[in-house]
Amino acid sequence: MEIGTLKGRVTKYKKILKNTKDYRKAWIKEVKPFIKDTLEKINDETKLGATITCQDNMENLGVVIFSLGKDYSGIAEKIEGSDTKKNMIKSNGSLVYQELFNGKIMIMFIYPFIEGYGQPQPPKSVEILRPHEVTEPFIIRHVEDFLKEIIEWEDYDDDEQEKLPFNTIGFQNSLLTDDDD
Repeated sequence: MEIGTLKGRVTKYKKILKNTKDYRKAWIKEVKPFIKDTLEKINDETKLGATITCQDNMENLGVVIFSLGKDYSGIAEKIEGSDTKKNMIKSNGSLVYQELFNGKIMIMFIYPFIEGYGQPQPPKSVEILRPHEVTEPFIIRHVEDFLKEIIEWEDYDDDEQEKLPFNTIGFQNSLLTDDDD
């Protein structure tokens, strides 16, 4: 019986299981505190005003969240038949570092959204890193990329016509086609 390739797969499998245990230990002892400290340093130096929290309610599925918080959106729903208004709250977005089942770290962006106004965009998965790959330059790049996405969301407009599925109505624009003349 020839099981040479099978032995190789068993060796690889055992190595991956060992990596998972090692990655989980690294998350607790080194990576989570490093991410939290680095994000706090960035927040302090930039005066961004984010909050950094850790969630550990699931063992080996820890999370570090860099949140821009929630605010009044400036939009209010008028309650029919009264002078009362219901304010709509805006979640300003978050950068998330989440420990995965295998000990690797997934980085995600949670986009801003206004509660009661449309549907929130799904989170954007940025990348998955091994614990030793999480470095200060990576975290700085994540925050920069996150802010770039948030700025685009906040500054949304129709300046780029090619993104729109239709032409706007206005000067030198028409809903008529050549066939309608």
